[in-house]
Amino acid sequence: MPWKEVSTMSLREEFVLLSRQPEVNMARLCKRFGISRKTGYKWRDRYRPGEGGTLQDQSRRPRHSPSRTQKSIQLAALNLRVKHGWGGRKIHHRLVALGHQEIPAVSTISTILKRHGLIDPKQSGQHQPFKRFERQQPNELWQMDFKGHFELATGRCHPLTVLDDHSRYSITLRACQNEKSTTVQHALSTAFRRYGLPLQMLMDNGAPWGSDAEHVFTPLTLWLMRLGIHVSHGRPYHPQTQGKEERFHRTLNVELIQRRWFTDLPHCQRHFDRWRDIYNLERPHEALDMQVPAQRYRCSARAFPELLPPIEYGPDHQVRNVQANGTLHFKGRLFRVAKSLRGYPVALRATQIDSRFDVFFCHQKITTIDLEAPHA
Repeated sequence: MPWKEVSTMSLREEFVLLSRQPEVNMARLCKRFGISRKTGYKWRDRYRPGEGGTLQDQSRRPRHSPSRTQKSIQLAALNLRVKHGWGGRKIHHRLVALGHQEIPAVSTISTILKRHGLIDPKQSGQHQPFKRFERQQPNELWQMDFKGHFELATGRCHPLTVLDDHSRYSITLRACQNEKSTTVQHALSTAFRRYGLPLQMLMDNGAPWGSDAEHVFTPLTLWLMRLGIHVSHGRPYHPQTQGKEERFHRTLNVELIQRRWFTDLPHCQRHFDRWRDIYNLERPHEALDMQVPAQRYRCSARAFPELLPPIEYGPDHQVRNVQANGTLHFKGRLFRVAKSLRGYPVALRATQIDSRFDVFFCHQKITTIDLEAPHA
């Protein structure tokens, strides 16, 4: 069976959860995962969490046992705390998902953790839920950023993360050797092939995505625009604009990076893949009413084109080519746009103010020029 190795088990479970989302296109999803529709339907029908269905070989031990004791529940809760660092609410929901019986209340689980010295009462009082704005549907907005790099036994790792705003689904968690545009583009191409294209992507300022005074756009962001993705940037020095990414990075750091020492990038990526499966498929999320991200995510219907579409504009646009120095000529005037656009055609469209024209690259407005503005 042509499952690519991430692991086979995690790919099967991810496929099944995505295949059960409303209005899913099974043919497209099977193609993106590299399997036949027959295989896809077989795994979707076979997997029934909590009802005995499985995607892997099970042990002969009964799933439910009348002789299971309260002590075994305590041990299971303690193991989840030690393994993942989760609190009482997440552990409670995970025990339910695993099919345990007679699970104690969240407060009781928290008491058990405190009794065994796994929760500091002072620290637990500092963690309060925070209400954040979120998009209404999956793939309306993806947030992207590099987490701060860290040392390996050989070299350094620059974790690239992409998160769906609505579902908190981890689209990409890649252990990169650098933060170059080509590295990011390769990782995004892999994600686009599997999950489709989002409507918008949000990132911070500077390399490799641009939006500072000298680099308004970069080859990476121009590539995203040509794919029909709206590119936006957070306010400078306001990391809360990408609050979900910041929170994801903190979780990644606490639950994985601080707990291990990695030898090289492949070793790091293997652990990233395992932890991403836990985050997407197992870890209850308080902002999602204790659902896991995979329960709210579904793939985009916008497929990734292997060849970039041509740049075309409508009949109401006046098209100009950007010169080598990042300027364009329009109605006898010279206007500066961006050096990264040199050689590309841009379109000018009239506004309600006669002297002003909006400048577009592909679908995205990049600036406004004013014929009555003083010469630079």
